[in-house]
Amino acid sequence: MKFKYIRIQGRELAVNTMRGKGIFSMLNQLVTDGVMDEEDVGLFKAIDDWFVKELPFPPQCKKQEKVICWFKAENSEMMMKMIQPLLWLLERYNHPYDVIYTNFPGDEIVYEDEFQVCVRVDDNIVIEELQDSWSPED
Repeated sequence: MKFKYIRIQGRELAVNTMRGKGIFSMLNQLVTDGVMDEEDVGLFKAIDDWFVKELPFPPQCKKQEKVICWFKAENSEMMMKMIQPLLWLLERYNHPYDVIYTNFPGDEIVYEDEFQVCVRVDDNIVIEELQDSWSPED
């Protein structure tokens, strides 16, 4: 199966979106909390600077609107190569994360460029009742 979008997110939720924090937010929090050693902070900042120069920063993210960003899988090879050391940093500091692949990033794309989409977060979180078990009986 071929997927259109990729996102790396944490298990902790961002207060404005109630979705998993993105990779840069997670690492920035580790820096802010003083968790990382100086050399690792330098690695993170160098890679973050590269992304700032190479990837447009969606205006909705600058305003901290209720949006999340996804990389476009078809154009993400270089970005994913640059992200590998960031994943290593998360693992080094035992910070859990998930890599999500999807063809359905959200209902409303509010920003799009060559490398990413930015999707408005829907406030309606659906919680369904537990369904009957479909497992075989013993």
